Amino acid sequence: MRSLLFKSILSLHPKHCPSSISHFAMAAATRARIRGVVFDMDGTLTLPTIDFPAMHNAVLGEDECRRIKAENPSGIDILHHIQSWSPDRQRKAYEIIVDYERQGSDRLQIMPGAAELCGFLDSKKIRMGLITRNFKEAVDIFHSRFGRSFSPALSREFRPCKPDPAPLLHICSAWDVQPDEVIMIGDSLQDDVVCGKRAGAFTCLLDEEGMYSAADIAEVNLEPDFKVASLTEVQSILESKFNLLP
Repeated sequence: MRSLLFKSILSLHPKHCPSSISHFAMAAATRARIRGVVFDMDGTLTLPTIDFPAMHNAVLGEDECRRIKAENPSGIDILHHIQSWSPDRQRKAYEIIVDYERQGSDRLQIMPGAAELCGFLDSKKIRMGLITRNFKEAVDIFHSRFGRSFSPALSREFRPCKPDPAPLLHICSAWDVQPDEVIMIGDSLQDDVVCGKRAGAFTCLLDEEGMYSAADIAEVNLEPDFKVASLTEVQSILESKFNLLP
């Protein structure tokens, strides 16, 4: 097998090929294929508008928030935390969460570079999906404001939600592609990168504010394949690192 692979690579060298085959073709032959891109929504395709600290305080109380943060400096996974609550207590918690999410949807703004990146992916006929821990109504509002729909677009009604890999694996199955033919793009190391890595996909962490340090990445023990400060950087990564083939 190795000898066959060597012969295949050798056959691409300009000394062994017609002059029309370039070094670019050689490089392209060794790149991974990307057939689909899956985005996070809040903080990735939209500007961050949800006041998560206030939401957490409203649901858990300030003392409980401080206790959880002391035990887990990487942040509070509010959806995971309330899973063990009684149905009535969960219902009240979700009412508070949805109220904050609706406030965020009222202020929704599309992330700079999102339209351009999606237009580029459209031109390459690359599939685009969406995974969010927000609720379905927020996804519908986003689709309306953005003027396009992602499919599949999975909100937290799909269980289990990220960082479990199930939503991403569901999208891969719906598209009939392998996880290593997909890249997950999001602004959360704990949710988006962990979800992508556990599924076996490529991952790209959007870190506009430089929030994540090497220590943060080491804590989750799953390093993103790429780290960018804006969506405008993603296109160049996709063009230079991958073969974009639907």
